[in-house]
Amino acid sequence: MASLPHTAAACASVRADPAPGLLNYAAVHSCLLRADRRLSLPILALLLLLHFRFLAVAAGTHFSPAVSRLASRLRLSPSMAAVTLLALGNGAPDAFASAAALRGEGGLPRAGLAAILSAGAFVSAFVVGAVSLIAAPFAVPPASFTRDVFLYLLAASALFYIYLSAEIFLWQAVGLVLFYVFFVGLVFYMDLGSVGKAISSIELEMANGMDRAAMDLPVSVEHRKQRKASLWTVLTKVTRVWDWPVTFLLKLTIPSTLPSEWNKFYVCANICLCPLILLYSFSSFIPLDSRIVFLLPQIRFPLWSVVLLVSFCLALSHFRFEKESPETESIASTLISFVMSVFWISTMAGELLNCLAAIGVIMDLPPAILGMTVLAWGNSVGDLVADVALAKNGQPTIAIAGCFAGPMFNMLVGLGTALVMQTAGVYPKAFVLEFHVGIVVAFVFLLLSLMATLLVVTWARFRVPRFWGYCLMGLYILFTVVSIAIASSSG
Repeated sequence: MASLPHTAAACASVRADPAPGLLNYAAVHSCLLRADRRLSLPILALLLLLHFRFLAVAAGTHFSPAVSRLASRLRLSPSMAAVTLLALGNGAPDAFASAAALRGEGGLPRAGLAAILSAGAFVSAFVVGAVSLIAAPFAVPPASFTRDVFLYLLAASALFYIYLSAEIFLWQAVGLVLFYVFFVGLVFYMDLGSVGKAISSIELEMANGMDRAAMDLPVSVEHRKQRKASLWTVLTKVTRVWDWPVTFLLKLTIPSTLPSEWNKFYVCANICLCPLILLYSFSSFIPLDSRIVFLLPQIRFPLWSVVLLVSFCLALSHFRFEKESPETESIASTLISFVMSVFWISTMAGELLNCLAAIGVIMDLPPAILGMTVLAWGNSVGDLVADVALAKNGQPTIAIAGCFAGPMFNMLVGLGTALVMQTAGVYPKAFVLEFHVGIVVAFVFLLLSLMATLLVVTWARFRVPRFWGYCLMGLYILFTVVSIAIASSSG
């Protein structure tokens, strides 16, 4: 009975803190389950599996086809698709998070730079390794691959030099953002004369992915028959229980891009729910309960209610007057499908990490381990899911280009914009950067992984070998171990 007041106090303390995502996992443990580990750990583990399944379906069924169709419709090369679609899709949440963090007090903490670098090391080592293991051996375009890796290496080296100087000026912060603009312009210029090759390359990769899936299907079916009593089969059956609600929720909020998949109910649900979800995604800039004048001049309504009313009326009119499916694929629906897929991947990646962090706290794991694993991955889980889905879909060239363009966008645009705002506040003086050996280690491992990948792929005649995937994953494990040791020793 003595533990009951303690549990109530912990519950009250957790409820007082705002939830970092959709669900407050600490409140589930402390309040709903009364801090009972025997109940909390299995339930959170099931939620973890649900988040993984949600990410896999969102990336494989919606995000990857949307990227392929947008690249084909816009006639983008794999490199251009990576520096625009993939970089914006995977990097925009980080950029918005950095900008939103600066709206509060305290500015840009040291952890912000460490998180960007740790995420870069995770993507350039672990994600590139995962794509290599899934799709290797595969060829990469020599010019575009060398350009992407070299410019990312150059940008990281410049930022490392700035960090070692312990201060950054406004012109240097602006230069970081402009460097990414130069990078996109260079990609556009190099791909300007190879539009036809870009389309044939994407179509060839999609065909190769379909052929590979067709060849693997009999093997996977036979393998499944041989392991009916295995643990994997049990887990598969468990995940299939929530396949229908996951698929149903995604169809309600992500438009279908193919006329053959047109459904009046789902289209009306998309019209009604998508604007509200997009408004929620910008809630850090525009609060949902902001009061605005609508129809009645003397009454102010909450913003979310106005958006819901307008979208609901549009959905009703569409349901009433729209009778047949469109004859051709609409680029507007494809673009909305891409944006909504990005929202769900970013949101569910955050939920997955919050759930993992709660499990780590419940199991009393050291803060250093949590900080350098779960918390350091951040939105890079979205990069992992999206790039692996593209590789499985037979498009490793776009995936491998996105592994460099996405983190470069985070570093130059996300972190660069935050630094521009910081340095502008102290102009003409320099903004002082706090030194920490963990950040130096992250810089070293990031530069090492980039240089090694460039050398190995060039040595292999611009084909990504499978063994290099294992090497990169081993390098990231080494980086994690060293980082944990440094964090533990520094307290």
